[in-house]
Amino acid sequence: MPAVLAMLSDDDIARSRGPVSEEADEAVWRAFEQIDADPNNELIVGEEAGEVVATCQLTFTPGLSRGGASRMTIEAVRVRADRRGGGRGRALMEFALGRARDRGCVLAQLTTDKRRGDAQRFYASLGFVASHEGMKLGLPVGR
Repeated sequence: MPAVLAMLSDDDIARSRGPVSEEADEAVWRAFEQIDADPNNELIVGEEAGEVVATCQLTFTPGLSRGGASRMTIEAVRVRADRRGGGRGRALMEFALGRARDRGCVLAQLTTDKRRGDAQRFYASLGFVASHEGMKLGLPVGR
């Protein structure tokens, strides 16, 4: 987990949020335990020579739309900064899409920050289409 968390915090957007508090660190570990226990979630980790070099989280969701078909949501995609550009991200995504097919999903979806132009071009090169406008609403913690 420390290597995965290091990759997730190693970008300009994450760094702008500042240091992770002790409470947030505890929350991340609780989230990991929930992900690990839920058969509809998978934390994928790519290793080379015993070192973690890539990660993503997959969530499989049954849906009432699309005739009851399932979809896969891909989140937290990262390749370690010193290993980018060598095809690892493409291999990670191809593995993730294979997991969707194995689980009978008819759709793979993801969101990416509008400030991540390189990521948008990368996902487009894999065949992803910017078909929807995503929206988020931050909710107060503890209410």
